[in-house]
Amino acid sequence: MDSIRSLIDDWAAATPDAIYLITPESQVQLTVSALQREARQVGGHLAAVGLEKGDKVAFLLDNGLATVRLFLGTMYAGRVIVPLNAVAGPDQLAYVLEHSDSKVLFISDRYREKFADVIEAAAGRVVVIPTSEDNGPQWPEPDASGVVDPLPDVDAQDDGVLIYTSGTTGRPKGVIISHANAIAGGANTVGSHAMKAHDRGLCVLPLYHINAQIVSIMGPLVSRSSVVMPHRFRTSEFWNLIDKYQCTWFSVVPTIIAYLLEQAERDGGPRANGLRLEHLRFGRSASAPLSPSIHQGFERCFGVPIIETMGLTETAAPILCNPMPPGTPKYGSPGQAYGNEAKIVGDDGRELPDGESGELMIRGPNVMKGYYKNPEATAQALEPDGWLHTGDIAFRDKDGFFFITGRIKEIIIKGGENIAPREIDEALYQHPAVLEAAAFGVPDARYGQEVMACVVLKPGASCRGAELMTFCEKKLGGFKTPRDIRVIESLPKGPSGKIQRLKLVDLLADYEQGANDKHAPIETSTVGGK
Repeated sequence: MDSIRSLIDDWAAATPDAIYLITPESQVQLTVSALQREARQVGGHLAAVGLEKGDKVAFLLDNGLATVRLFLGTMYAGRVIVPLNAVAGPDQLAYVLEHSDSKVLFISDRYREKFADVIEAAAGRVVVIPTSEDNGPQWPEPDASGVVDPLPDVDAQDDGVLIYTSGTTGRPKGVIISHANAIAGGANTVGSHAMKAHDRGLCVLPLYHINAQIVSIMGPLVSRSSVVMPHRFRTSEFWNLIDKYQCTWFSVVPTIIAYLLEQAERDGGPRANGLRLEHLRFGRSASAPLSPSIHQGFERCFGVPIIETMGLTETAAPILCNPMPPGTPKYGSPGQAYGNEAKIVGDDGRELPDGESGELMIRGPNVMKGYYKNPEATAQALEPDGWLHTGDIAFRDKDGFFFITGRIKEIIIKGGENIAPREIDEALYQHPAVLEAAAFGVPDARYGQEVMACVVLKPGASCRGAELMTFCEKKLGGFKTPRDIRVIESLPKGPSGKIQRLKLVDLLADYEQGANDKHAPIETSTVGGK
């Protein structure tokens, strides 16, 4: 079975001048032979710093030429890459840096200044290497040749990536992704989207997230195609990049789709500005549920199919995917199983028939090796026969499409009845003024839990909570309609753009105390007695 090294070496031997990566800011087109050469140099420098096979290497960087070189070069050299979440707080970063046993940290100047306390706390056990996302690291051994021959052997089952979950309910867990897992995830991306060597993706998601790592980095590596990677997502530059570099696909999260649609409704969209989209085959949405109303609105506006998918950190991203055109997708579903097995089980672990809700479970070559230094969590998540507990509540229809209705820990239990937060979200998304929505449960003396919701309005929109309450009640009935709907400026999100519902409970407490000005409610309306 292949490793990251063999993938790069085989491609470089076949077509050394093929372009793999384009970085707009630095105007560099990285060929696969250059990638191979620089990956070997990364291995030489890591050896000079004293790292051995399997040692952990962390980075805290935005997207860029050097970020991709380090990400792939570290694995090529037989070490393990630890991407750090740049939007995490100092406490979480300090925990991950220590828990991962990272021996080296590549960090940009702006993050070094922002997280100075974290860096100081790690002094003595972590070699900190200042790094430019475009120009690369300031290696502590300037005279090192950068090449060690031979590099340590790399096997498909060796650890490749150690990536930490967002930690919304406690300390984040370190997910161990092997070379085989990462390649299987890339192959799932390629197969489900029929990618060929002439395809070119646009990656605007951060490289510290599994979506970018597997879909946008491994996908093109497996298909021997190319990817365009700017430093970060900018709504104003998105369509210009697709036009300039003739991208044939892109991978984003629902929040970005909503922003692009809102911008198009305001200024007429890319075609009104004379941009060319004929080469664009599809867009890909993952990492969070995509509202059917936004999904269909985007496709009507741009004439570009959006393929809704689903992936997890623990599964090296893709597990479910809707069919590509001319196949018929199902809006509101992340699709059918692709590249792995999927089933729905009840509380007793038995597989449920189509139409019944239970926990979604996954088995396949993309499923993680386990959680780093956490055998208890690994045993809870992975069955002995390889099935992974996802924690997602879902059902499968007669056509094999899966529908996610919530997370086990997010389900609202009101008066003994289970309420899926996503059902309430979908109702709110149908209101023309709502840009984002999230329902969640709060303690209630009468019902055990009550339904609450927070929404973000589209720029320039105006809507009172009472109007949203009436709107929901017509669609959901009185029992499921939130007792309170709050209009706020922003919702808490993880690095993928996924709304973190459980954090809204804490934010709500801040609202009541008037302690959170940034997320302070613009207007609230409470309706009780349901």
